[in-house]
Amino acid sequence: MKTIESHAHGQPWRSLASAAGIWRVWSLRLLLAGGLAASTWADAAPVGSTATNPVAHAPSLLPGNGLAQHPFLYTGEWDHRFTNQTIYLVQAGRVTWSYSIPIKDADGTLQELGDATRLANGNIVFCRKVGASEITPDHKIIWNLDAPRGTEIHSIQPLGLDRVLVTQNGNPAKLMLINIVTGQTEKELTLPVAHPERSPHLQFRRVHQTKAGTYLAAHLADNKVVEYDADGKAIWTYATKGPWSATRLDNGNTLISSYHSTVLEVNPQGRVVWQFSEKDIPEYQCFIFQEASRLANGNTVICNWCPADLKDPKLWPGTVQVLEVTPAKKVVWALSQWNHPDLGPASSIQLLDEPGVPENGELQR
Repeated sequence: MKTIESHAHGQPWRSLASAAGIWRVWSLRLLLAGGLAASTWADAAPVGSTATNPVAHAPSLLPGNGLAQHPFLYTGEWDHRFTNQTIYLVQAGRVTWSYSIPIKDADGTLQELGDATRLANGNIVFCRKVGASEITPDHKIIWNLDAPRGTEIHSIQPLGLDRVLVTQNGNPAKLMLINIVTGQTEKELTLPVAHPERSPHLQFRRVHQTKAGTYLAAHLADNKVVEYDADGKAIWTYATKGPWSATRLDNGNTLISSYHSTVLEVNPQGRVVWQFSEKDIPEYQCFIFQEASRLANGNTVICNWCPADLKDPKLWPGTVQVLEVTPAKKVVWALSQWNHPDLGPASSIQLLDEPGVPENGELQR
C-alpha cells in the first residue's frame, strides 16, 4: 500500500412511508446531537438571486445568473429551521420538482438528506442518513433500504439503472453493492475505521466507485482519503484533515473537499497541483466545504455549508450556498438562495447541463 502524507492542510427492505462562531470538525458532534429540520419550497418560484447580506457574508452583487446559471439537483443536511428536509430540482431558473421527508422518521430518529443523483430516466437516487431510496418524478418510491439501528447512510451512488453502491457507517462500516431489482447484496466489503466502537456519524460522507472499478473513500473522522481495489485492499492513501468528498478526475488526479474550507487537487504522487480555500476569496464568508466537483470546462463547483459555523439560523440568509470557481480561482457563480425559494443549506449539487450519463459513472461528481 502506498501512503502519502498531506502537505496541505442482510437488510430490512420495505416501502418508505422524512453569531458567527466558527465550529470545525469535532464540534459538529455536539451540533448533531440536537434536532434536525428541513426547508419548505415554492413550486415554480421566481429566480430571486440577490443576496440579503445582513452581516456582509458576500459581495452585494453576486456573479452569475442565480438559479438560472445551471439546471441542478440540490440537497442539504441539517436545516433545523423547518419540519421537513427537501430535495429540489431547478430548471430554467425555477424549482420544477421537489420531494420532502420529515425531520425525524417514525422512530424519532434524525433524518439528513445528503448524496443524491438524478438518473437519465428522471428518477432520483438519494440517501437520508437512516436509509436510502429511489424515487420517480411522480413521487413513487420504487426501492428503499432502511439502515439498521446504530448505523447511518450518507453515501449512495447509482451504478447502472439496477445497482447502487451504498456506504453504511457503523461497526463495522460496510461498502455494499446492491441489486435494487432483486434486493440482493452482490458485494460487501468492510471499510476499516480507527474507532469503530465510537459514534458512526463522522466515519464517511462520500465513498464512490471510480471509472477503474476501485473505491475512493473520504474517511472524514480518520483524516485521510483511501482508494481500495475491488477486493477491499488499500492501494493509495492521502492524509488530509476532515475530507468530505473525494473524486477521481479524468487526468488521474483526485479532487478532495474538506471541513476546513479547502478543496485540493492531488496527483497520484501525493503532490497538491491545485488548491482553493477561503483565503482566495476574502470577500466571501466560507464555511464547511462539503461536496466539490470538477466540471467539463475545468471549473470547480463547491457546496459551502453554513449551519455548524452559524449557530443562529437567522444569520444564514445572505451566505453563499454554492460557489463555481475557475482554475484561476475567479468566482463566476455564487448562489445565495434563501427566499422564493429557500433552498436551505447546501451539501450536494448535481449540475444537469454537464455531459455524460450519471448512472454510467461518467460524471465527475
